[in-house]
Amino acid sequence: MALRGALSAAGCRWVRRLCGAARGDTIFALSSGHGRCGVAVIRTTGPGSRGALQSLAGPPLPPPRVLALRSIRDPDTTETLDRGLVVWFQGPHSFTGEDCAELHVHGGPAVVSGVLRALGRLPGLRPAEPGEFTRRAFRRGKLDLTAAEGLGDLIRAETEAQRRQALRQMEGELGRLYQRWSETLTQALAHLEAYIDFSEDDNVEEGVLSQVDATVRVLEQEIGAHLQDGRRGELLRGGVHAVIAGPPNVGKSSLLNLLCQRPAAIVSPVAGTTRDVVEVALNIGGYPLVLSDTAGLRDATDPLEQEGISRARDRLGHADLVLAVLDAVAVPAEPAGLGAALGSLLPPHTPPCILVLNKADLLQGGHGGTLRDTCTQGDPLPPTTLLSCKTGEGLDRLLELLARELARLCGDPLSGSPSLTQSRHSLHLRDCAAALARYSRERRQDLGLAAERLRLARRHLGHITGQVGTEDVLDIIFRDFCVGK
Repeated sequence: MALRGALSAAGCRWVRRLCGAARGDTIFALSSGHGRCGVAVIRTTGPGSRGALQSLAGPPLPPPRVLALRSIRDPDTTETLDRGLVVWFQGPHSFTGEDCAELHVHGGPAVVSGVLRALGRLPGLRPAEPGEFTRRAFRRGKLDLTAAEGLGDLIRAETEAQRRQALRQMEGELGRLYQRWSETLTQALAHLEAYIDFSEDDNVEEGVLSQVDATVRVLEQEIGAHLQDGRRGELLRGGVHAVIAGPPNVGKSSLLNLLCQRPAAIVSPVAGTTRDVVEVALNIGGYPLVLSDTAGLRDATDPLEQEGISRARDRLGHADLVLAVLDAVAVPAEPAGLGAALGSLLPPHTPPCILVLNKADLLQGGHGGTLRDTCTQGDPLPPTTLLSCKTGEGLDRLLELLARELARLCGDPLSGSPSLTQSRHSLHLRDCAAALARYSRERRQDLGLAAERLRLARRHLGHITGQVGTEDVLDIIFRDFCVGK
């Protein structure tokens, strides 16, 4: 019954939204963050924005896109709610393409709630749903779906590299790339259909089919290269998932605490303390890192520890990067022995790895000197560094190695072709490439079927930019926005 009620409520909300969109209603929301702040921005969009602004701030309207200082009053009681700045955006020259208004008021909860209540009592106005402002902008062609996704990523960006990538996508670079491919496919399809319809009348130039074939081959190569980017954009958007792995009691939890500069994990001299996965999000050199501390890897008999080790191995199997931690005092100092110790710890086909030799403060004599030489040798070892979680010695070197590896995995978001940022993009591009490959195989057998493959390929590109879309996909994308955006 509860599920049925929830589905019914969701259906009602969807019907109201469809009806509202059809009649062009006006929505409003707090666009700035919730909580106490110096300035709060309350935004409206829709045909009633002009009247709403005049009702609260009084006529005449300020010139479009010009801030004006006004007393903001409750239309019902004429009580002054605040004194702030108002701005009017006349459609289509606004974010949504509709008439829009903004009220910049003091950010106290009483002021904000008073203005929102006053707007809610005006006829034809209703509170906005999450992402509804951006959805209206998309509907009116102010931005395509990839740019809308970039805007959402920009709002959620926590590191400099994430901000750069999101801003580049929001400004339309990824959408323009897919649009160029779509236009190329459209032209190729038009030429192919012209050949099918008119070739017997000798009204089609020689070599049209060869030109279409060449265009499809080039496009197939470009899409293939775009897909082979090592998931750089997705890693940068969602964070590189790194796992701290090693035997018990080598300082894995101490390393996690050292990197996040707080006691996120329990540290104990008793081996096997960590049973569950402890995860923290970090910003390393402007790149996002999701770091997991895991149970020590060994043959355990305790059922709880066995479960922890099972979870650790599962995380290792899905990691983008591994921080392998060994006891610097206990490992062989020669590269071959150190490599063997690492190989016995990690499974085959492990992702990129940084080897951390902890407890460097306990090293003595020649063993320490040999280990330091080994750390600088490189191949066949992964990037290796000595560290003391107790004193912090070697932390700068570890951060340098981490930043270098993250930069390699994520790439430079400002250089080269824009990267794939969503698994949704990858799925449609793979289907597009598959359709182009089938065109090449079927072209000599059935031109009509080959033309259908080009239509299918173009449809998959349209799904990415929103030129071809279904409401359920749009719902998923826009529901992740905050209210007021």
